[in-house]
Amino acid sequence: MLIFKKMKTVIIDYNAGNVQSVYYALQRIGVEAEITDNHNKIKTADKVIFPGVGEAGSTMHYLKTRKLDTLIKELEQPVMGICLGMQLLCNYSEEGDTACLNIFPNTVKLFKGNEKVPHVGWNSIANLNGDLFKGVPENSYVYFVHSYYVEILDDTIATCNYMQNFSAAIQKDNFYAVQFHPEKSGEIGTLILQNFINL
Repeated sequence: MLIFKKMKTVIIDYNAGNVQSVYYALQRIGVEAEITDNHNKIKTADKVIFPGVGEAGSTMHYLKTRKLDTLIKELEQPVMGICLGMQLLCNYSEEGDTACLNIFPNTVKLFKGNEKVPHVGWNSIANLNGDLFKGVPENSYVYFVHSYYVEILDDTIATCNYMQNFSAAIQKDNFYAVQFHPEKSGEIGTLILQNFINL
């Protein structure tokens, strides 16, 4: 277990579903994170995690009512979006015809094809690139639950295939985001969380 005693990590509290599971996953690697929507605590944290399980339109509305949408875009420390958190960092989502945060200038699209939607379960990730995947073997398996996906773009640092290739992870400047759930992805997910904390 790694111990990050001096690291101030916050999980943004914005009425999203998987906040507690991310909190407990961080606890398992020695990180005492705080779940908060307090602007000052978020701005002064060393690391910020932006998780999410929910619907894009209602979630963006919640962020705007608390001015968290503006705050997130101004953050300069490492920020990690997870699942819906990743999608909300993009420009636009087809889910609810929603304008998002536009940190990544791309559209989030609904899966269309012959397979079941949502994409649920373990799947492999490939084309791993950057410090977030340090020590993570190519084609490692992680856990997904999503109906919408981010296309492959210049900022893609990992890919996955379900009906088509899509971005499993993206990174731009200090913003990192993963479509899968590292907190539910066993040893590989734990390593990815450790890598983020170590950035």
